[in-house]
Amino acid sequence: MALGVLLLGRVREPRTIWLLRGYLTLVTLAWLVQRFADLPLTSKLIDALVLACSLALAILWQGELRRLMELLGTGRFGVLFGDRSRDQLASGSVSVLTEAAGRLSQARRGALIVLDLGSDLRPEDFLNPGLELDAQLSVDLLLNLFAQDTPLHDGAVLVQKNRIVAAGVILPLSRQTPNRYGTRHLAALGLTERHGRCRCIVVSEETGTLSLAAQGRLERPITSSRLHDLLTEALASAPTGRSLATDLPESRG
Repeated sequence: MALGVLLLGRVREPRTIWLLRGYLTLVTLAWLVQRFADLPLTSKLIDALVLACSLALAILWQGELRRLMELLGTGRFGVLFGDRSRDQLASGSVSVLTEAAGRLSQARRGALIVLDLGSDLRPEDFLNPGLELDAQLSVDLLLNLFAQDTPLHDGAVLVQKNRIVAAGVILPLSRQTPNRYGTRHLAALGLTERHGRCRCIVVSEETGTLSLAAQGRLERPITSSRLHDLLTEALASAPTGRSLATDLPESRG
């Protein structure tokens, strides 16, 4: 019960909240029946239903539960209870990312950009953490990092707290249908399956198609304006707090 309340306080996706609320309601009902009602058969049926729902949710949320256990095991309680609002992207960052993705798409340059919206990603979450940069997020830098003649071109760029933290990052791949997606798309799906507060922008090198991965699902193809809307929606569902718009210049053009 306490674990469910903790999860409810950290979840932002509406459908996930509804599922969790329904599960907690069922658990509460089971407790009330066992505590105050002398209905052995009904109690057993509700217990069986709670067990079935628990197993189903464990399968659906295996990535989130794995992350929760990692945080509890390492004692990083600040990530669970702390304010994540200052980790969110600023509106200026969304404009920079949208412009860069649009220009990469027009040039048909393959790209993979990881946006950490509060998952507190660490080097051990990747197959290879890449090259540490800690640079200001800008359109020109993103374009240079994904230039085809650079050694970092094939890896992902990690964006945290409105800065480019690393480049050339190698992500874990998803086990979803490999024949349907390319390596970049599988990497985006693989990371977002494990970390619900991440978004991955993908630009196809073959077609220039723009995609956005979130929670193990891929929306494609999308336009630059649609990408801007999706990222803005992701920020709107995040905790509010101090604005970081002044941390970044507005994108040019």
